[in-house]
Amino acid sequence: MDTVSVNVATVRSPTSIAGARESTRAFLEGLADPVAAEAADTVVLVVSELVTNALRHGGGTCTLHLTAHPDNIEVAVHDRNPRPPRMRTPDLNGGTGGFGWPMVNRLAHATAVTHRPGVGKTVSALLPR
Repeated sequence: MDTVSVNVATVRSPTSIAGARESTRAFLEGLADPVAAEAADTVVLVVSELVTNALRHGGGTCTLHLTAHPDNIEVAVHDRNPRPPRMRTPDLNGGTGGFGWPMVNRLAHATAVTHRPGVGKTVSALLPR
């Protein structure tokens, strides 16, 4: 199978997170080599977390890019903030988060943060098909 790559969406508001999830499902459903239902759910969850984090911490706008490899799906989210995500103790009482990045790291085969000089960063996760 050839690698399939698509720039799925530029997300500008929290209401667009649902659109990013829908675009991801459409991308996965459109692949010639299908993705198992549980794996697709995991990809959608990771997209939701990375896009939410990018909007919350990355300047209010992000771009989602998906790539299908023979054995993996790569999720890449570009935002304007150069600071990488950080592991922190989840807030169980105040509702300020801390759950997403650790979860993404547990679900993914690999994660990476690539700095883009002058334009922020790209946060990537490689997930099993």
